[in-house]
Amino acid sequence: MRKAIGALVFLLLPGIVGAAGGVKLMEANVDLNDKASLQRGAKLFVNYCLSCHSARMMRYNRMGKDLGLTDEQVLENLMFASEKVGELMTVSMREGDAKRWFGTPPPDLSLIARSRSEDWLFTYLLSFYKDDDPARPFGVNNLVFRDVAMPHVLGSLQGYQVPVYEEHDGKDGKKVKTIKGLELRELGTMTPDDYEVAVRDLVGFLVYVGEPAKLVRYKIGTWVLLFLGIFVVVTYLLKKEYWKDVH
Repeated sequence: MRKAIGALVFLLLPGIVGAAGGVKLMEANVDLNDKASLQRGAKLFVNYCLSCHSARMMRYNRMGKDLGLTDEQVLENLMFASEKVGELMTVSMREGDAKRWFGTPPPDLSLIARSRSEDWLFTYLLSFYKDDDPARPFGVNNLVFRDVAMPHVLGSLQGYQVPVYEEHDGKDGKKVKTIKGLELRELGTMTPDDYEVAVRDLVGFLVYVGEPAKLVRYKIGTWVLLFLGIFVVVTYLLKKEYWKDVH
């Protein structure tokens, strides 16, 4: 049954691609207060991303503390190559090997959410598609990052999409084919809805890694707003008391 469904056109994303080939970013709607989501995102990151991409500005034990995990849970579920829970989230791949395999060393992802934005990352991870061009070393391309050197590492989860083309008149009057959307032709281990949730979890984790103090700022901000609210009331009452005899 699953294979039969996978052979059909399952999903069309017409809103991603504009008529002129421009990409409209989808809203990630990341919730940094959802620790369960961040924990799932951390697990996806170490299983699918950390073999190539480091997050060397983050330590495992700092991540565990922020996400509500004990050192034992971090060691058991999120560490496969490192020995100490206080180590940085680095990769063992040598830069020379990475350059030979991918053409360029995979970037560190510590600040990727801040440099690209969470919506860009969310749309990017949902926009891989099959590309049969012999120049594509991994057989895939991406709507957001054209000719990206990265393989679709989450392809086993999402499945594989194919582009849907439309023709329109070019500047020279000739017909031009552009991608208007993507169709999911081959299902992965997740349904489209579940995959979208997983991508949101992963993006949320990368947003957290880019600015871990944001979680602290959220907590402090609540108390600051509460203090300011009380202070406004006290100030107003003092003003009335000081000026009640002034005519």
